[in-house]
Amino acid sequence: MQVLEAIKTRSSIGKVAEQRPSREEIEKLLEAAIRAPNHYVTNPWRFFVVAGEARNEFGEIMAQFLAKKMADPNTPEAQDQLRRERAKPLRAPVLIIVGCSPTRDGKTVEIEEICATAAAVQNILLAVTEMGLGAQWRTGDIAYDVSIKRWLGLRDDDHVVSIIFLGYPAMTPRQSPRKPVSELTKWMGWNE
Repeated sequence: MQVLEAIKTRSSIGKVAEQRPSREEIEKLLEAAIRAPNHYVTNPWRFFVVAGEARNEFGEIMAQFLAKKMADPNTPEAQDQLRRERAKPLRAPVLIIVGCSPTRDGKTVEIEEICATAAAVQNILLAVTEMGLGAQWRTGDIAYDVSIKRWLGLRDDDHVVSIIFLGYPAMTPRQSPRKPVSELTKWMGWNE
């Protein structure tokens, strides 16, 4: 597959099969990720491959976070909502949580580190497309809470940029509509 074809055909896959991609496949995705552009080559990205029982641990962290926001987490409705929250990481056989640990050396700009990490996520998603896998980039409020950062071993002031749900597609991808590039582009100083 050519890179432009992967870009044009990449689509979020929200439903994946239970079969887990191999470690070799995941390592290829991560190798693609680290080729993202990064000012000063600081390698701010951190990758956490979550599978098996670790998905249940993550689900429990998500449920605890949600429970803290509830008026009364003991009502039947709240308990049902917490059960659904615990099950979210089980929607895919693998999650790749991508964190950003910015270099804090006085010359590196934090937003550039975050953008480089987002570019690494895009590289993963393009490689997923080429390899015939399915993935969906997620975050949600939990991505910004210290509980997930501490579980992963990140610093409190680090960032969770993406929670990628990964597996083999169990649905036909749909292309999301995009505005024409002509509506989003202003040509300045371009003379023909």
